[in-house]
Amino acid sequence: MIRFASLGSGSKGNATLIEVGKTRILLDCGFSVKETERRLQRLGCEASSLSAVVVTHEHGDHINGVGRLSRKHKLPVWLTHGTCIAARDSDFVQTHFIEPDTAFEIGSIHLQPFRVPHDAREPCQFVFSDGSFRLGVLSDLGHATPHVLSNLTSLDALMLECNYDYDMLMQGAYPYSLKQRVSGGLGHLDNLQSEAILKKIDLSKMQHLLGGHVSEKNNSPTYAQEALYRGADCESEWVSMACQEEGFSWREIS
Repeated sequence: MIRFASLGSGSKGNATLIEVGKTRILLDCGFSVKETERRLQRLGCEASSLSAVVVTHEHGDHINGVGRLSRKHKLPVWLTHGTCIAARDSDFVQTHFIEPDTAFEIGSIHLQPFRVPHDAREPCQFVFSDGSFRLGVLSDLGHATPHVLSNLTSLDALMLECNYDYDMLMQGAYPYSLKQRVSGGLGHLDNLQSEAILKKIDLSKMQHLLGGHVSEKNNSPTYAQEALYRGADCESEWVSMACQEEGFSWREIS
């Protein structure tokens, strides 16, 4: 059985818990240590119970709290060489390097990292497995390559970025250069791109589909969830959203 939960998802901070047996991983930590501890306690966890922190890339909303959390709670950190080089704070208690597209294990959790197109040094996203079930996390990429899609086979759960609505972004207050960055091939997924991804992968085993990383200025949770409904071709309780302030509570894959 895999359990997973979100501490929060969005441009102000991201962190996701994945648990198999006694192994508990924090994927990214874009919050302060105090805020991370508070959000963990809301989910019934202590930071000291974490087995490791795994980092997707060096942008602040994913890595800002990692160094301080590692030092305070003596947590090992896993990340790519490129992410480590680009990180402002890489003074971790223990550092393990990820080779993109090379699987590895932390305790009872099998991790399959895969490369994604994003404007970071060496970004990757992940599929987590307990040997029976597969949880995919896909965020912070400008488009879905065939390689990305090939890693999303036979998933039992998926956390999928729905960052922006294209029309809202283009009509909004962002400067033109930032609009181009967000919507470019190394930026973020919009609602229609996420919908298209769902139409290209096998959803027959899917127990949970969570939309996330929703822009507060350039999207709405309603627009994003409607895109997920269209992509999954259903309106079901197994399709829901992660929010910035509350994330989402524990989900089980079993």
